[in-house]
Amino acid sequence: MQITTYNNNGLNDVLMIQFQKMEATDQVPERNGDIVLIKSKDDGKVTGINLFKASDYLHGLTDGPVELEEEAVDKVNSLIEEAGFSVKLESETSPKFVVGYVTSCEPVEGSDHLNLTQTEVDNGEILQIVCGAANIAKGQKVVVARTGAVMPDGMVIWPGELKGIESNGMICSAGELGLPQEGKGIMVLPDDAEVGKTFSV
Repeated sequence: MQITTYNNNGLNDVLMIQFQKMEATDQVPERNGDIVLIKSKDDGKVTGINLFKASDYLHGLTDGPVELEEEAVDKVNSLIEEAGFSVKLESETSPKFVVGYVTSCEPVEGSDHLNLTQTEVDNGEILQIVCGAANIAKGQKVVVARTGAVMPDGMVIWPGELKGIESNGMICSAGELGLPQEGKGIMVLPDDAEVGKTFSV
């Protein structure tokens, strides 16, 4: 998984690519030219890449999440190779926000509000997602932010655990998607919404 964001206003023309979640205090940077490799202090594993002066190499960048087309991925890979690093990016074109169908929903033991769902997102692919919304229920069509999604407020959806239960993604409320929120809880879509279809935020 790689999460790509561009920050011109705050970081002055830097493209940031994250491979995993890690605190800044646990990272060590290694720079060559405009490429900075971010590594884990513990095991030296590459956790991210920063490209400085990004607009000199890539066109059409705007602040926020970035989906790198294949040509842009090839360009960044060339820059990484020229800098003497062996990391290679992969093209990721699958949508991060999709229509999901809640196939099961059960209370999480020991919690007064969490539910464990199995939610279909595309072609029979099922994600296990822990949801804290009071209105979540089996049989609903919902909006799922898959792991790697960047929410409108900048929050990144990482794989995680709640009450020791693995959770891969988030079932979203309208407010979390930057849309008008008419009530508490997640946004429930019409029954005719197509499972797996991209949801535009």
